[in-house]
Amino acid sequence: MGFKCGIVGLPNVGKSTLFNALTASKNAEAANFPFCTIDPNIGIVDVIDERLDQLSKLSNSRKKIYTNITFVDIAGLVKGASKGEGLGNKFLSHIREVDAIIHLVRCFESDKITHVNSEINPVNDLETIKTEIILSDIDIIQKKLEKGKKKLLSEKEISILKKKLEQLNQNKDVTIENDEESKFLSIIGLLSIKPKIIVCNVDEKSLATGNKYTESIKSKYSDEKVVNICADIEDQIMSLDKSEKEVFMREIGLNKTGLNRLIKEGYELLTLDTFFTSGPEESRAWTVKRNTLAPKAASVIHTDFEKNFIRAEAVTCEDFIKFGSAEKCKENGRLRIEGKDYVVKDGDVLYFRVNP
Repeated sequence: MGFKCGIVGLPNVGKSTLFNALTASKNAEAANFPFCTIDPNIGIVDVIDERLDQLSKLSNSRKKIYTNITFVDIAGLVKGASKGEGLGNKFLSHIREVDAIIHLVRCFESDKITHVNSEINPVNDLETIKTEIILSDIDIIQKKLEKGKKKLLSEKEISILKKKLEQLNQNKDVTIENDEESKFLSIIGLLSIKPKIIVCNVDEKSLATGNKYTESIKSKYSDEKVVNICADIEDQIMSLDKSEKEVFMREIGLNKTGLNRLIKEGYELLTLDTFFTSGPEESRAWTVKRNTLAPKAASVIHTDFEKNFIRAEAVTCEDFIKFGSAEKCKENGRLRIEGKDYVVKDGDVLYFRVNP
């Protein structure tokens, strides 16, 4: 599994430009008028990992398969979207299945690009998006609790929904008390419970140090993950080849692309780890939730592997690269035999033994 991010924001804040940059495509129309994105744009991007590159080379693998991240870009939201304003609430439905939401806000001034509210105020913009998401979730819960549909819910589920509805009506964050609640509410598709990253779209001169707009966001949302990105610069970077990209990034003082920073923040936000399998046939990266047990990690490769799990042979990526192979790691006492209670670590190279 990789992970899936939905990009939301008001019209003309740079969502489509950012989408095109992140996915290195020109699929999303970028134009200076509201609602130019009608259908959602979906792009799947490989998560480039230098560790996998080295493993593949050492194993002389015929195939190299990165894990990936999916971006979903929807139409710009406006005040009243949950009630059908603009292009309506249906566009929020396009991101109900994502793992995390990127809240993109405009933090730059430009006479060439109009702002839907005629002034640059990213804090207000973010509040507008948050309100529409809450109103949309209220609508979903109310429909679930209608008399005719109550029969499809257990008493416990009805109790959960009523409690969450009360929190949303009071403009409070929805609290998740246990895994059972989390799973139930995720199936329903509540957006307000999804982890979020706030992305400030800035101009080039504000990329390194930020500006008054990014500072207002960081001050108001000090507990949230906030990333500064210049969508125009990212779009330029993605059009360059590797050597040109390195030179250009060095010239503007950029250490990591916006995509790399978003992936890092996304993995932290969703508590994801990467493990590897490597051999002559293929070297591959796999994504799992942090603290995943070995049998569950094996099921990511094939569902039957979990129930037929015997053991895992594990080496760290660093040891594999240092000694050159799993066999050399074994000779040097660096290969471990792990059982069903082993917690997979980020960077593990694993070989699963299962019953046929």
